[in-house]
Formats: sequence, structure tokens, C-alpha cells
Amino acid sequence: MGQNNWVDYVGTIAARIIVVGLVQGVGFRPFVHRLASRLGLRGYVVNTGGSEVEIWVEGPDKKVSKFIELLEEEKPPPAIIEEKRVEIHEPAGYTSFNIMPSRRKLIRRSNIPPDFAICSDCLREILDPGNRRYRYAFNSCAWCGPRYSMMYDIPYDRVNTSMKKYRLCPECLKEYSDLGNTRRYHAQGISCPVDGPRLKLYDSNWDEVRAQDPIREAAKILDDGYIVAIKGLGGYHLAALASDDDIVRRLRERKKRPHKPFAVMVLDTVIAEKLVYLDEKARRLLESPQAPILLLPKRKDTPVSKLVSPGMAYEGVFRAYTGLHYLFLMETRDRFAIMTSGNIHGEPMCRDEECVKEKLSGIADYFLVHDREIVHRVDDSVMRFTDGEPVFIRRSRGYAPLWIRIKRSLSREIIGFGADQSNAAAIGFEDKIVLTPYIGDMDHPRAQEDLLYEIGFLRRAYRVERPVIAYDKHPGYLSSGLAKRYAEEEDLDAIPVQHHYAHVLGAAYDVGLEGIIVGIAIDGTGYGDDGGIWGGEIIVFDTRSPWYERAGHLKPHRITGERDVVYPARYLYSILLDIYGVEANTIVKRLGLEDLVSGGLKEYKAVSRLIEMGHSIFTTSTGRFLDAVSSLLRICWERTYEGEPAIMLENNSKPPPIKDVSAEIISDNGKIIIDTDPIIESAIDLLYNHSYSRGRIAYTVQYVLGHALGEAAMIICEKYGCDGIVVSGGAGVNSLIVRGIRSAADRVFLPRKTPLGDGGIAFGQVIAADLIVSSKKLLQRD
Repeated sequence: MGQNNWVDYVGTIAARIIVVGLVQGVGFRPFVHRLASRLGLRGYVVNTGGSEVEIWVEGPDKKVSKFIELLEEEKPPPAIIEEKRVEIHEPAGYTSFNIMPSRRKLIRRSNIPPDFAICSDCLREILDPGNRRYRYAFNSCAWCGPRYSMMYDIPYDRVNTSMKKYRLCPECLKEYSDLGNTRRYHAQGISCPVDGPRLKLYDSNWDEVRAQDPIREAAKILDDGYIVAIKGLGGYHLAALASDDDIVRRLRERKKRPHKPFAVMVLDTVIAEKLVYLDEKARRLLESPQAPILLLPKRKDTPVSKLVSPGMAYEGVFRAYTGLHYLFLMETRDRFAIMTSGNIHGEPMCRDEECVKEKLSGIADYFLVHDREIVHRVDDSVMRFTDGEPVFIRRSRGYAPLWIRIKRSLSREIIGFGADQSNAAAIGFEDKIVLTPYIGDMDHPRAQEDLLYEIGFLRRAYRVERPVIAYDKHPGYLSSGLAKRYAEEEDLDAIPVQHHYAHVLGAAYDVGLEGIIVGIAIDGTGYGDDGGIWGGEIIVFDTRSPWYERAGHLKPHRITGERDVVYPARYLYSILLDIYGVEANTIVKRLGLEDLVSGGLKEYKAVSRLIEMGHSIFTTSTGRFLDAVSSLLRICWERTYEGEPAIMLENNSKPPPIKDVSAEIISDNGKIIIDTDPIIESAIDLLYNHSYSRGRIAYTVQYVLGHALGEAAMIICEKYGCDGIVVSGGAGVNSLIVRGIRSAADRVFLPRKTPLGDGGIAFGQVIAADLIVSSKKLLQRD
């Protein structure tokens, strides 16, 4: 009979159904078995080699049609059905319905399951003294628990995970075999205190601390003021009291992390409400199976130490997303604690004991360790609200490696190697792009190893044989060098992609825009097509071809080197020289800016000499401009982590914007130049007059910058007849800038599925490379 519409058939029929989406690792096969048995149908369900599911059902036509209908209506909570291909066949004569052993053969590619937060049912069990899983830290079921972090291979079966070494006890085996057990029948990752992972607590010498309950003992140790390293789902956390200044200070000293905010894990949203302000959108995100870290406004009476996120108006909070974390926090006095990545500042998070002994022994006092292997490092996802919209800062646990579907069928399989900061790679095939979990900054060898490891896993899982390699055009990027060597070793085609084009092209595909689009790319730095340092760009492009044009940008100023990034007052001085010439020194003295650099006026003069000698390069960077304003307003004048001065500028802003402050929009040889010098001049005049607070000036600068970007984008949009405006780049998360853009422009979109920062670059690289490949094919045909 073959592939046809099943409604054309009557009598006894058979249907072969291929289901694509998130259908492995979510209790889908057990659900199918229960549904088929309930309807009296015969056949089988089986996991196949691309993370898809194959179903064969046969029986009366009306029951088969009902089965297909209920697949959608009654599927397990975490399951996602994206495609359902139905073929009608002659019945094969099955006498029962069974779950068949998984097959390696790939029929259709499907989603690899991410890790899920503990569900309410599993949580209820570990809190019930009468339940055999009472206080069991690793409780999970078909709907929740670790998935990707413990997978060696696909299909998702126990034998392909780090749970394979734990043999089910008779009680667990009984649950696993019980068709009527909704949450544990054929659930691959289940375990209990008898047969599951074991916990141990060690001191700083790695001698075991004998305790009847290691979790209770670790919580007591935390309350006594010690720092505890905890092995979690996708890596180690460092836990410490968040309410004690001295302990937070000690953690900062040991971790060599002077100012960057720590995340705070809370027992639940009831505790979260004591720390931050929650609305329904925030509550839903925190309570979701993804359970990301979410940046939310602090309560004035928060019990959290100000040293946890110094100078910030927002706290990064997330809920206890495993049984282990919940039981641990439940025993602490505060019911919340710092839960930050277990790493040395700037290095990847540790995921095994060897790394912990080498890297964390000088930071943590105690170590709460379990014996389940973490196969994939999976950092916590981080989100915030930008102008009221949830956006990703980091897309990882709970979301990766779920694919993102695009409105385009890729002509080739493509791997994007991403950027050097906040790296994540991407693999594209068909109409899907899979972003890896967060990898981190490429200047550490372990991050480079992790990048290749994750690419290798996804290539094997999705049978990606001869991909095109896409990489950032920056000749000095480590990720680019890695990509080119990778391509050379495997004899693969490699295509460079301009950084900001990847940003805005990816953003357009993220939100489903098609046609001529204007992209506002605002970030720290990126290698420009002219060899300069870009970062405040308006790019017009066509989503259907590789054509793009740099149609506008911020007015460039000179930067003399990396020290200008660390001490942004140096770059501010460069701007002042361009605006005021020799009078720049007078302004520095009048505003008392000498102490913003260690060398005082001598250092500013050194900047001037470097510029005169030609030892500088022009940049249009939005990040550097914001950093310069942050130093001008004495909000933050030393960068100790990525984006710090600009982040602090937004956090210390006070509405509303001050009137009569604006940038100048200039047309220069067909390009739109946004001259930000008038903004700086206005800010200086306002500081001289002492008529407004620094917070009001800060708000005004960012809002006016956004308004100018929006105004320029609309001019370009009208010129080219665009179909929408997208905003991307690290500075695109700034609510005040986005608000300013939207005050001047229509149809402005932010990416919702990918990070605005460099964690989303690989997504855009994949699309850009495919457009280039496709255009070459068209030229060859012509």
C-alpha cells in the first residue's frame, strides 16, 4: 500500500508511523505501548538511530485513526512531536504490542534529549518518609532527570548512558516492567537507594568524612561557613553561604573573581520571592523543566550579601533542579546559597574528580561527590528579560542540544565553530541547526578540547559525513585556527563568515524573518571586512542570498590596545582628544578623572603619544563606547570580567531620559554614520552643571544611543525596502538601548531561541555558509 492517507482505508489496517521531535528520553515508547494496549492494537514501538521513534500498529481502522489522533493529545509532558509520517500497509499479523530493542539504523534524524529538572512527582517521593526513595538524591523518571549529560551515544537507552553500570534492583525492575507504571515503565535512567549512584563527602585532603547522611553533613558544613564543591548534573558547583559577607569575600579571593556576580540557587520560588521580584513570566521560567538562571530585580530587603552581585540591581537566581540540590538546600539555614561554576576563573567547569583535585582543592574546603560519570559538561543556562522579552545570555542545560528549525533546507551539512568568547558550536542539516551546550572562552585548551568533543559527538549522532566548516573571519581567533586545521585534516571545505553578519543573519532566522532585513549588530569587538574593529553596525542583508552591506555604523574612534579595554578611561580619553583636542586634559582634571587609570595624567599622555605615532586602530565598538561612558560617570572604570563596565552602566541607570540629548545622524558616501560625540559632550555638560544624577545621565546615554540606532536603521530600511529589523550582539541584551531603538523604529525583533551574544554566532555561521555554498551552485549551473 505504501505511504497514503490512512483515512482512505477501512477494515483492518496497519500503520507505520515515524515520529520526529523530542521523542527519546521522555517516556514516549512506554506511552505508545500503553496507548496501543488500551485501544487493543498490535505491533511495536522502537527507538531508531537518529533519535526518532518508529511505530507499527495494526487493527480496526477506526482504532488506528484514534491512536494517531491521541499520539498528539496524550503524549508525555516533555515530549515534542514535530513531524509524524504515516504509511498505510497490509497487516503483518502481530499478536501483541511490544517495545522492541533499539536499532542503530537511521530513518529520520530527531532531537537528542537535554537534561530536565526534577519533576514534582519525583520531588514528592524524596520528601515522603513512607516512600522507598525518601531522601534519594538521584530520583528521576521518564519525565525528568539527566539525559544529555550522561549519554555516550544514541539511541537513548540505559546501555548508552553512564547509568549502565547500575543494575536495577528487583523493585526497580518491577517498576520498569510494569506497563501501568506511567512514570517508570521502560524509563531508562531510573534508580533507587539500593541500586543507584552513591554519594560521599570528602575533606580538603580527600579523606572521606564518615556521615550517615553526606547531604545533611555537607549542609551543616556550609552553614558553618565552609565552601563545598558539589558534583551535580553536568559539572561541579561551588556552594557557599550567600548571606555572609566574610564568606562571600573568601570565595571571591580564592576564586580570583573580584566582582563578577555569583548565581544564587534557591530551594523554590517561595524562597526566590524573598530575594527578587517575580512576575508570572519569571515564575514560569524558574519552575520550567529547563530551570535556567534568571536575572531578576533585587528586593530592597534581600537577605543576600551585597558582595554576591556588587553594584548590581539584579540577582541571578535559579531553583534547585535536582533532588541532590533540593535536599542539600532544604537542610541549610537560609534555604538558598551561592551555587557558582566549579572552576578557576576563566577556565571550563570541572566535571570529574581528577579536575577537581587539580583545580578546586585550593578553593573548596569539602567535596560532595557521586560516582555517576558526567559524560558531557553542561553548564547552567542563563536568561534575562530585555525590554520585557526573555532572551538568552547562555543557552545550555535544559535547552541544548535541542535543535532549532529554520525556514530553509540547507543544501549541505555544515558545522559552525563559533567565536572565541562564550563559544558554542553548531551543526546544521536539513532545516535544523543544533547548538552545542555552552563551551566557554577559547583561550583555555580544555575549552578547545570540549568544543571538538561536542562536535564529534553530534557528528556521530547525526551521521554528518562531509560537512562544510564555517568559522569567524577574524584571523587571530583560536576558534578560527581550530576550524581551519579541522577542515584541513579531514579535507573539508572551509568558509570564513564576518562576525556581525553572522549575528544579524542568525537573529533573522531565529525569529523567522525572510527577505531584505536590516540588522543592528552591537557588541564589543569583531573583525570587520575592512580589517578594522567593528562593533556598532547596521547591516542590510537578504536572507535568501549571501549578499549583505555595511550600510551604517557608529562614528569610529581610536583604540590603542587591550589595556584600553581593561581600563576604559583610556578609550574615553581617545574620544575626548577627537572632540576637544588639547582641551581633553582640562576636562580630565575638571571632572577628576586622573585616578581612573593607575598612571594618572602621565598614562593619558601615553595614550596621546601612541595615537600620534600611529599605534592605534579605529573601532566602531558599541561596547567600548558604553565602557567609556561608564568610566566617565565613575560607575565602573576597570573591567574584571567580560562586559563589566557596560553591565554596571545599565544596572546603575535611573529613568526617565533627559530631554535635549541626541546623537547626530550623518550621511557619508552613501553610508549612515551615527556620531555619538554629541552624547559625550552632553554628558560632560550635565556633569559640569550637577543638574542631574549620574544614574539619570547613564539612562539617557543608553536610551539616546538606542534611539539613534533605530533612527538610522529606519533610514536604511526605507532606502532598501526592508521586511523587518533585528538586534543582535552582546549589547543587544541592554533594555535601555532596545527601548531607545523601538522608540524610533518599527518591527524590531530580538532572537528568542539563540543567545544575542557570541554564543549564537555559530548558528548564523551555519546559515551564512549555506547561502554561500548555494549561490556557488547556482553560478555553476548558470
